[in-house]
Amino acid sequence: MTHVVILGAGFGGLELSARLAEDLGDEVRVTLIDQSDAFVFGFSKLDVMFGLRTPDEVRLPYANIAVPGVDFRQERIVSIDPHAKRVVTDSGNYDADILVVALGADLDPAATNGLQEVGHEFYTTEAATGLQDVIAGFKGGNVVIAVLGGFFKCPPAPYETAFMMHDYLTRKGLRDSSTITIVTPMPKPIPISDEVSGAITGMLDERGITYSHATWVDHVDPAARVLHLRDGREVPFDLLLAIPIHRAPAVVVESGLTEEDGWIGVDPDTLATKFPDVYAVGDVASAPVPRAGVIAEGEARTVADVLVHRLKGGPEAPPFLGEILCLMEMGGGNVARVSVNFRLGPNPTARFMAPSPEGAAAKREFGATRRRRWFGMD
Repeated sequence: MTHVVILGAGFGGLELSARLAEDLGDEVRVTLIDQSDAFVFGFSKLDVMFGLRTPDEVRLPYANIAVPGVDFRQERIVSIDPHAKRVVTDSGNYDADILVVALGADLDPAATNGLQEVGHEFYTTEAATGLQDVIAGFKGGNVVIAVLGGFFKCPPAPYETAFMMHDYLTRKGLRDSSTITIVTPMPKPIPISDEVSGAITGMLDERGITYSHATWVDHVDPAARVLHLRDGREVPFDLLLAIPIHRAPAVVVESGLTEEDGWIGVDPDTLATKFPDVYAVGDVASAPVPRAGVIAEGEARTVADVLVHRLKGGPEAPPFLGEILCLMEMGGGNVARVSVNFRLGPNPTARFMAPSPEGAAAKREFGATRRRRWFGMD
């Protein structure tokens, strides 16, 4: 029986586990390892942050994983040997026939001077929970949403945060006494599409949300409560919501898996690494696509196809095409849909579907489908 060890139980790890169990059954033994005790959708953290849902409501405990034949272990990974496909955790050792690394990206707030003293990240459940009281106690002023690195999870998140902040301050009667500004090194909201980017910036303009693209933050001055930009400008803030610089987990870097860019190099068609029988999916992989949960899920499906072909035969696995549907919160109970294709044709393409209640329904179904599939929950 082939032993597949999957490191990380995010979108990629959960979907790959489910696919292997469905398609290979008793032909494969799947061990899924994650140091956390529960999964949380990224978009749920925004709901927690703005007090729309409680932390307990958005947690999906790994103890409830409903995929037969998947052995989940809540353990911290101590070392990875990609040559031997051997993993050491704080509770044991695992020797894999096939190893898949899906450990995501770690946040590095210390990499931006001054951020930890006065800024708030919102990419972890703990931080989003802490922001509930901060936002509830905010009396108006300058809100700055700052992206601090060139690669970050969920590119729509800063814009979603801005739209939700606009709605929140409007409901509280604080919008007229507040400003909302996005600062990001990204050249535009959706770099591959002027049309989609224009639709998003148009909606920012309608709400009086300002933005500065292609802009890098140098450091934060906690005393003056000012962002210092690399181009010499300064941006004052009363509330700083930051997306810190992302890095590959230290245990991945120490394993020798990463390349010069700091991430795991993969074959973009199969997600195979330079080490035989070792694959990488999701945020930790250096594929020519954005970092996002739906991307990790798609990559996991491709790895599943590759492994099913290897272990069971049949048609050769199609390459990973980078086709996703991004569901983007626009406030007011409406969600926009962005259909993106990164690798099917000669150039990436994107199509924007305006925010609507139907988009919000699609977002709810997106979450419900995965809760049922991975955790057997409605």
